[in-house]
Amino acid sequence: MILTTTHSIEGARIEAYLGVVSGEAVLGANIFRDLFASIRDIVGGRSASYEKELRRAKDTALQELSERARELGADAVVGLDLDYEALAEGSMLMVSASGTAVRLSKGA
Repeated sequence: MILTTTHSIEGARIEAYLGVVSGEAVLGANIFRDLFASIRDIVGGRSASYEKELRRAKDTALQELSERARELGADAVVGLDLDYEALAEGSMLMVSASGTAVRLSKGA
């Protein structure tokens, strides 16, 4: 499955637009990770635990999006957009991915 933020795929021709697809992931952040992230924020530096959770949420959202596109018979998703949100006063992380599922011509 090709996933791209662009509205076309170089060297390929879009044969059919199959519809908008999306995938979401909501992950809870545990209290100890919150505590250590707060300490790191005070002293500076990156929060590796939050970065890892964000990557995991992004991967989950993209996997769901790909599965939904595949169910429609898509070869690719174009115009991919990723949104990141903190929910419930920062105790939960949400990543949503959306784009347009497309079928590419066989000559592509």
